[in-house]
Order: sequence, then structure tokens, then C-alpha cells
Amino acid sequence: MKLYGIPNCDTVKKATTWLKEHSIDFEMHDYKKFGITKQKLKEWSKEVGIEKLFNKKSSTWRALTAEQQSAITTQTAAINLMLEKPSIIKRPVTETGSKLLVGFDEVEYGKAFL
Repeated sequence: MKLYGIPNCDTVKKATTWLKEHSIDFEMHDYKKFGITKQKLKEWSKEVGIEKLFNKKSSTWRALTAEQQSAITTQTAAINLMLEKPSIIKRPVTETGSKLLVGFDEVEYGKAFL
């Protein structure tokens, strides 16, 4: 299992704590250190939709100018911005086998991993 995110993010911390409490092994992929590929973002977008991956509630999104925000009108534009500013990707993204979870929800994690 691979958990993608930023270690100091509160939601990522909740997810990693939950996984550790349930003795579930995972590998952490830190966007800030390792980045993310365009191909991976395309795969995720195809599976869960760009709207679920692209976090318009993030401080990164709010820090953009209105002009920058209005330029994000296509999946390609959203992916390019996520490549440039990975902190705008909803966190965490948890990838295991055939499952892809975006964000952290205890109930969903329980269904997926227990």
C-alpha cells in the first residue's frame, strides 16, 4: 500500500495514525520530496474524477489569483497545476491493489482495509 501526501498535513497524520493503530503497513510518498507524475495524476483522474483529486478548499487554491483560478477549466489545466503545486491535490491518496481512496474517512478506511 502506498499513501501519497504531505507528512505535516493534519489529514495525512490522521490517516497514518489510523493505519498504524490497525497494524497496516504502508509506504509514504511525500509529494514535497518526490513530486508526482503526470501519468499518475491521469490514472487517478480516470479512476475517481478530477473533481475529487483537485482540492478547491485548500489554502493553495485560495492563494491563487482569480485569474489563475479561472484558467483551470480543463482536466489538463488542473493536472498541470497539480504538478506545479502538489499541495493542491486532495490528501491523502491511498493506493492499494485495485482500491484508490482520496481523503481520509475512518469508515471508508475500515471498509477498505479491515
